[in-house]
Amino acid sequence: MLRRIAIAAALSLTLAAPAAAAPAEVGQYVDILPVGLPVVSHGQLVNYVFVYLRLNLAPNADALRLREKEPYFRDALVRSAHRSPFSVPGDVNRIDDSRLCAAMMREAAAIVGPGVVRSVVVTSQAPQHRLANPRS
Repeated sequence: MLRRIAIAAALSLTLAAPAAAAPAEVGQYVDILPVGLPVVSHGQLVNYVFVYLRLNLAPNADALRLREKEPYFRDALVRSAHRSPFSVPGDVNRIDDSRLCAAMMREAAAIVGPGVVRSVVVTSQAPQHRLANPRS
């Protein structure tokens, strides 16, 4: 009897879970494939950080057309990071999110026009090598 009650409770929780965990509506976006960006410390290349980005688009943007431009976004990001690395002083295992997002917003506006990309989000960072940070 107790086993039947436990099974019924588990079944009711399983059936109710999808309704309770329904995600909020997700807007249009373009995910940028992982990009290895340089980390420079004291003028020397010391590491690479692989960054995953998401470009959140305006509601009226043509997401399919913009996804075709993903290689252009990636290329612009790599060029920008090599011109002026997004290194965090004192941390050789991560990239400065805010500087990277600001640069990507500028690059995206140049590629697809102003107002099409609403925001840039760094979804993940992973260093190529986990290194000890230099002492000050």
